[in-house]
Amino acid sequence: MAVAIILFVVVMGLILLMVDRGRRLPTWVVTLAFVGPAVAFLGFGLVYPAVRTIYASFFNRNGQEFIGLDNYVRAFTQSEFQIVLRNTALWVILVPLVATLIGLVYAVVVDRTRFERVAKTLVFLPMSISMVGAGIIWRFMYEFRQEGATQTGLLNQVLVWLGLQPKQFLMDTPENTFFLIAVMVWIQAGFAMTILAAAIRAIPDDIVEAARLDGLTGIRMFRYITVPSIRPALVVVLTTIAMATLKVFDIVRTMTAGNYQTSVVANEFYTQSFRARDAGFGASLAVILFILVIPIVIYNVRQMRLAEEIR
Repeated sequence: MAVAIILFVVVMGLILLMVDRGRRLPTWVVTLAFVGPAVAFLGFGLVYPAVRTIYASFFNRNGQEFIGLDNYVRAFTQSEFQIVLRNTALWVILVPLVATLIGLVYAVVVDRTRFERVAKTLVFLPMSISMVGAGIIWRFMYEFRQEGATQTGLLNQVLVWLGLQPKQFLMDTPENTFFLIAVMVWIQAGFAMTILAAAIRAIPDDIVEAARLDGLTGIRMFRYITVPSIRPALVVVLTTIAMATLKVFDIVRTMTAGNYQTSVVANEFYTQSFRARDAGFGASLAVILFILVIPIVIYNVRQMRLAEEIR
């Protein structure tokens, strides 16, 4: 800690000294002094690991034998890993759409109501819980006991009250994947609601008044005025949640550890790399995950630039 503080003071002192004597130094030297450390840290902490991972993905489990694209072929052809890719696709499609839809509807319904603050706070609360904490909470919610025993899981107790048999929510495939997805939706709906509520509040009053004079109310107002006006915010929410969902690990690891056909790419990367000790295949899964994120990031950046140009 002391070394880090001293190093920070020394670096900042050198930078300030160079700025103070900026007239005597070339511009590129001053620029390098400010940008250089950040670029160096990015290269060491981001670029080098990415290149090293891509390189390792072309080797076997021990990293000693070059096997080309065999790890990627295995990831896309073996049935167990096709299930992993299928689950990941379900997560990326359903979580952003459902969470954004719930957040949007909720933001419109509670906007300017008497209990607006309390209602929005209740929906946003899950965002303050870590994904590990959320996974533990919902694992207790889904807890299963044999029929006739006292149910400790809330959902199974409700089923018993309704005269139904208790269900193994986390073991029965393929619906168990959807029960895990519900946890991520529960977390992300508050984020979507917060961003979209702010966007709705930012719609100019004159546009709303003009639409009302034209006879738009209710659903038609929502469809033709609200949604088009907040389109940039919708894109940001959808892409942000999609990127977070692609990297989902905590919920799956905490609730099922990827068993019962619930694993996703991020969890499988961990399992293959640190449990099965297959470094090459684990690296290939990490590369696949990285490739899946790139189009979403590019689309998000393009949409943000378009929004800035419109402004």
